[in-house]
Parts: sequence; structure tokens; C-alpha cells
Amino acid sequence: EVQLVESGGGLVQAGGSLRLSCAASGFSFDDYAIGWFRQAPGKEREGVSSINNSSGTTYYADSVKGRFTISSDNAKNTVYLQMNSLKPEDTAVYFCAAPVGYSNYGDLIADFASWGQGTRVIVSS
Repeated sequence: EVQLVESGGGLVQAGGSLRLSCAASGFSFDDYAIGWFRQAPGKEREGVSSINNSSGTTYYADSVKGRFTISSDNAKNTVYLQMNSLKPEDTAVYFCAAPVGYSNYGDLIADFASWGQGTRVIVSS
């Protein structure tokens, strides 16, 4: 059974940093791309970042490029999302999902993915 467990969310002031973790089990971690999505109140879910654990290829949404960094520790089956220079508009529940893919437009999608329970990030202004 695929399990994804997120942690690391919290309340932070604008300009601050948080590191989210996604601990994965139940599948071959090295073979899949794992992604981070977020959903703010009243908004659609947004693909934020992903990493292909086989190739190391990463993806970032334009809204987080230059501020967020995704990484993976294959020995720990854990994916991290380092979030710096946080903005109030980053406030959302963050979810990890696996496996993820990409639409014809290059957006991150997770049509057949398993999901974690989410971790809440609140950025105060």
C-alpha cells in the first residue's frame, strides 16, 4: 500500500522559510516522480514542484521558481521542499503525491497518484 506522510508545515512570517517533508513507503521510491501540490482556500489545486527520483529531473511552477527547492533522500525514501522567501500567497495546504506526470502544457498532474494527508502552511504578512 502506497503511503505518503507530509510534515513540516506551520505559521511563518512573510520572508521566512519552511521545509516540508514527504515520507514515502509502499512503492519503489527510486523509480517514480514525486510531486508537491498545494490548495489554498477557495482556489484550485496547483502543482508546485516535482522530482524524478530516477533521473533527478526537477520541475517548478513559475510561482515558486527561485524560492523553492525540491530534493530527495533515496536512502530515507523522503522528498523535501525547502521554501524560502515565503509570501502570503503561498498560504495553502501542501500535499505530496506519487506518481506524478506532466500535461501537454507542461503542468504537473497527478491523475493516478496516491496522496498524503497534507500539511498546512500559513504565511502572515
